[in-house]
Amino acid sequence: MRFQRLLLAATLGLATVLAQAQALKPVSVARGLQHPWGLAFLPDGRMLVTERPGRLRIVSPDGTLSAPVAGVPKVDARGQGGLLDVALDPEFATNRLVYLSYSEPGEGGNSTAVARGQLEGNALTNVQVIFSQQPKINSAAHFGSRLVFARDGRLFITLGDRFGQRDEAQNLANHIGKVVRIERDGRVPSDNPFVGRNDARPEIWSYGHRNVQGAALHPATGELWTHEHGPQGGDELNLTQAGRNYGWPVVTSGREYGTGFKIGEGTSKSGMEDPLRQWLPRSVAPSGMVFYTGERYPQWKGNLFIGTLREQALIRLELDGTRVVREERLLTNLRERIRDVRQGPDGWLYILTDNNDGQVLRLEH
Repeated sequence: MRFQRLLLAATLGLATVLAQAQALKPVSVARGLQHPWGLAFLPDGRMLVTERPGRLRIVSPDGTLSAPVAGVPKVDARGQGGLLDVALDPEFATNRLVYLSYSEPGEGGNSTAVARGQLEGNALTNVQVIFSQQPKINSAAHFGSRLVFARDGRLFITLGDRFGQRDEAQNLANHIGKVVRIERDGRVPSDNPFVGRNDARPEIWSYGHRNVQGAALHPATGELWTHEHGPQGGDELNLTQAGRNYGWPVVTSGREYGTGFKIGEGTSKSGMEDPLRQWLPRSVAPSGMVFYTGERYPQWKGNLFIGTLREQALIRLELDGTRVVREERLLTNLRERIRDVRQGPDGWLYILTDNNDGQVLRLEH
């Protein structure tokens, strides 16, 4: 099994080298953002962009940045923590609700939380926390966290294992290393897979995750796809289904940092889900993900795009169902950490570059 995966990785790597990329022209839409993390488009064409230190900005089409939006919850902006993802309520046009994920300080340390509030001018009002990962840990790493609304209006929240708590990803009694699913007001859906079990948190959708920083709904099936960071190698792309165990840290193709020692029991085990794609032996550090459904790049319709931090590229995956048949790396000459990738209402792809002078870029041709 491991040999087959390595062969697949080598084959896909060769396809990457041989692929002929469509010429992309990154056009700067806005700059001067400090470590931008998440992006959401407003109905009027403006964008909401989070900055990891704790600011939410409204970005006009001409690139003008608003003053920081008032009402954003206090964040613990250390290490990988801070203000993270942003999403609009499916009924935003009538209720004006905006959802934010962030590292929430509290007794015991911090954890990933989600708050929502109504956008009124340049402020969030009636802000309330609708989810708070338990327990809080004294850590500055592995918060997740992407926000995705399912077709039924429920909210998926991806969470990390907090780096020093890897074994807890297998423990259903907490939110460490999980994907959770809640109603838009924070209530638990009655059909969540672990509802009614005394040994499990009812919000849990799936478990055995390391650090999930990409999530998107498949445009045809409506199913949740996620990707997560491996340790030294072993980044994964997964079809993330209800009640399933994705293995971390029992099974992984990644290795311990520094030593290269094996982690867990191997690379596959009955009762644990195999990834759809792995990156070996080098981690690409994936962040952000979108299925492309527009018309600007017609030959790429249905492809999956993934931003990368370590690899400093935009990865394009061609799919046959759930099988990856080709991989291509784009924007390698940009030499930027790509934190997020989104499809705009105009059909162009937009990316966020992760640095002290971060940008919103539109990918034209």
